[in-house]
Formats: sequence, C-alpha cells, structure tokens
Amino acid sequence: MDDCCGPGTGPFGPRPTRRHVLDWMAAGGLAALLAGGPARAQAPDDEVVRIGYLPITDATALLVAHALGFFEDEGLKVEPPTLIRGWAPMVEGFAAGKFNLVHLLKPIPVWMRYNNNVPVKILAWGHTNGSALVVAGQGGVTSFADLGGKQIAVPFWYSMHNIVLQLALRSAGLKPVIKPQGDALAPDEVNLQILQPPEMPPALAAGKIDGYIVAEPFNALGELKAGGRILRFTGDIWKNHPCCVVATQEENTTRRPEWTQKVVNAVVRAEIHASRNKKDVAKLLSADGRNYLPMPAAVIERAIGHYDDPAYAASGANRNRAAWGNGRIDFQPWPYPSATKLIVEAMGKTVVGGDRTFLDRLDPDAVARDLVAYDFVRRALDRFPEWKADPSVNPGDPFDRQEVLSP
Repeated sequence: MDDCCGPGTGPFGPRPTRRHVLDWMAAGGLAALLAGGPARAQAPDDEVVRIGYLPITDATALLVAHALGFFEDEGLKVEPPTLIRGWAPMVEGFAAGKFNLVHLLKPIPVWMRYNNNVPVKILAWGHTNGSALVVAGQGGVTSFADLGGKQIAVPFWYSMHNIVLQLALRSAGLKPVIKPQGDALAPDEVNLQILQPPEMPPALAAGKIDGYIVAEPFNALGELKAGGRILRFTGDIWKNHPCCVVATQEENTTRRPEWTQKVVNAVVRAEIHASRNKKDVAKLLSADGRNYLPMPAAVIERAIGHYDDPAYAASGANRNRAAWGNGRIDFQPWPYPSATKLIVEAMGKTVVGGDRTFLDRLDPDAVARDLVAYDFVRRALDRFPEWKADPSVNPGDPFDRQEVLSP
C-alpha cells in the first residue's frame, strides 16, 4: 500500500516508496529537481490558460469556468484541463511550467515558496470546507478518541487535511506519528501515511487502513461504495476553512497582469455560479455530464450537497451545522489573511515527513502579505458583488473575519 511503483527493485536498486519520494520532496528535493538544466521543462511563452487539476470537487471553480466558457468571455484561450492523479505530480508539473493555473491545497504553496523557492502566488480561494474523515463503518470508532492505535491516510503532508486531523487528534489527547507500516503503536498514537485520493476508498474497503481524510467526492464514494462512515466533516471543526486555493506562477502576476486579472475574473464568476447552482454543477462535473470527475452524478451530488442529514447530526459528524450554516462544500473566493496566518501557525505544530525546519523561520503575518496576490481578486469581487450574498461573508466587513475552531 505504501509502494508507489509496486514491489521489487528497479534498475538502480530498490524502488522508492511513495513516502520516500514525498519525504525527499519535502526535504528540498523539489528545488533540486527544478534547479535548471536540460531536463527541466520550459513553460510556453504564450497566454493560453493551461489548467491542471485533481479529480476532486476542490477543482470546481476552474472546471466550471472552463465548462461554461467564462475564460473565453474574458477573451482568453484555454486548453482542456489536464487531470492529474496525485499531489506530487501536480506540484512537479506546475513548478516545471506545464500548467499556469492550478488548485493546490493551501499549505502546499507555503511549502513550495518557502522551502523549495518555487515562485508560486495564490490568486483566490477555490472553495471552503469540502473534506471529511471517513472511518470503517463497522470499526467501532465513534469519536477521535477511538483512533488510538489506528492507521489513517492523508493525501499529502502539507495539506489542510493533515493540519485539521492533527488539530482534532491533539484535542482528543492523541499523538500523531509517522512510523513504518507494521510497527507497534502505543495506545495514544495514530499512525499517518500518504495515499493518493483515488486509492483511499479501496484501501479502507480492504481493511488496509482504518480511516482517511480527504477532499470530496472520495468521502461520498467511501460512504456509498467502501462501507465507510463520516466521523467528522472538516468544515465542522474549522468553520468555513480554506482547503484548495487557485494559484499561478508569480511571473504571471508581474509580467501578465491583464491576463491574470482576466483569469481571476473567470474564477470568481465560476464560484458565484457554483455556490448558487450546486446540484446542476454536480451533474456538470460528473461522468453523466462533462466527465471532469469520472464518477456518477449521484456520487458528486452527494459530495457537493448532502449535508443536512439526520444521521450526521445524530453521530456528531456535523454538530455545528445549525449554528454555522455552512455546507458540505462552499465556494467563497476571498483569501482571508486571518486564515493564512492560522494555517502557518498550525503547520508549525503539524507532524510531517521530511525536513520541516523551514517552518521555524516563517512569520505568519509576513507569509499572509507575501504569498497572496490580493489585488486581482479584490478587483474581481468588486466587479461581481454577488459574492457578498454568501452566508459565510461578514455583511459588516466582507473582507475580514474571525477564525472559529471547534475540534
């Protein structure tokens, strides 16, 4: 389960495991890989929008903007989005210039920019909420406190999933660890491993892991096809938290500001549309629509809209729904600095594979100022003021909020 290439050895010795590859990248291997030389891919020097995405609902804004022609409405040329199966190849493809518009888990640009010197800029939030912790339906786990001694999969070390999971584990008195599979665990230890999102439901169904935390629609798929049960939605732990953000290379914000503004205009318009038309968007994205997410419409509809369920309320999966008024996934593009600061602070407490010493040098306020290109999204939001109707937006000051946690 941890082997990225299958068992056995390769032509240069033992094949590396996925964990070895990701730890190597986290330790700065990505920077070495992209340092230059003839093997490095060169970004095309044109203004065609090239989208890379994982088959998760986090990509909704980019996919809706493509499907409904919002990029073309801005006068942009756009290629069909490229589906990528995992975060590591997405990061490598973006850093090498294969894509100029992607969605990335919010901690990934922090890691890329400040550990690997990859000049990435966040343009907007891609969505809020949209993830959950799924456990085996018959495994006897009814709360985070029951996860001691268990094996839990996360999609990437530098992910909101890893941050929120570990926040909740620590609140329950448990210790997240990263140990080889098969090593003994203390009763208060929870062992973490990396799995790509499509691999998680089959691993749970086969009993190879006890749970996973990931973006939709793989939680809905786990419920419907893998005997899984939602233990807790992440949006019920951190109110309207960001998960994936929309990102581009920094040079696009400096060399091509008009192009960047048009891109952000299309993305903001797509988020407003998605927020107001969740069921239609689910059908559009599904295999029964444009097949951006190769799953049936019923799975995508559950992943996007199925939240007000008495069973979730009874189990405590969404205990704050009535008070917070959020959805299973929501679409609000403004990148609140308060959330960026909290993420940087939380990353300093989060167990990850590889060298994490760069985190000790980060100042949350400085990161919030440097990582995000606010001007483009601010202008787009002024152009499309309908975004203020989102229930998560503070009507007194839509560009400010207080972060709310309830682990």
